Amino acid sequence: MLTRCNRLDVLINNAGIIATQRRLTADGIEEQFAVNHLAPFLLTNLLLDRLKQSAPARIINVSSDMHSGRCIDFDDLNRDKAYKPYRVYGETKLANVLFTYELARRLDGTGVTVNCLHPGVVRTAIVRDMILPIRLLLRVFGFLLKSPAGGAKTSVYLASEPSVAGVTAKFFERCVERASSPESHDAAAARRLWEISTKMTGLTS
Repeated sequence: MLTRCNRLDVLINNAGIIATQRRLTADGIEEQFAVNHLAPFLLTNLLLDRLKQSAPARIINVSSDMHSGRCIDFDDLNRDKAYKPYRVYGETKLANVLFTYELARRLDGTGVTVNCLHPGVVRTAIVRDMILPIRLLLRVFGFLLKSPAGGAKTSVYLASEPSVAGVTAKFFERCVERASSPESHDAAAARRLWEISTKMTGLTS
């Protein structure tokens, strides 16, 4: 990508899974944490220099309302002790918000903004790994869910809207800024998560 593109104006991180069974990646990392947090953390860091060179530039991280009420379990990030899929999912979405705010602090003055968002409940294949009762409910009431295009609206808004060009370190829903959870503003937890993620992905500080 870096060899093909001499500019990078917008990066949208929107990878996500919900795994009802604990699985490990080839690197031995719990899969939800690896896909939902470590993957966008690594990709973003690998592209940071190009984003800075292209400033003004924007980074958008897709999180979820399920981050609310969660805390990062730093003592069991790999879920060796206990695995509760929706709790783990919520913690990875909290990691997205913590990453957003910490990255915004580190990019202060560079011309690169970083924001995150809740897309709503979207009708995508992420539901395929949910437990059967939830899959059945979604099948019956799926018409109430947002289409993928509808779920992408806030991401597109943050990527292109002129009025948010200088906005950074904020959480959005339905194209409107709103408050994220109190836990997401824990700067010490954000720094700790950053350092751990740096080591887990093999990046240098």
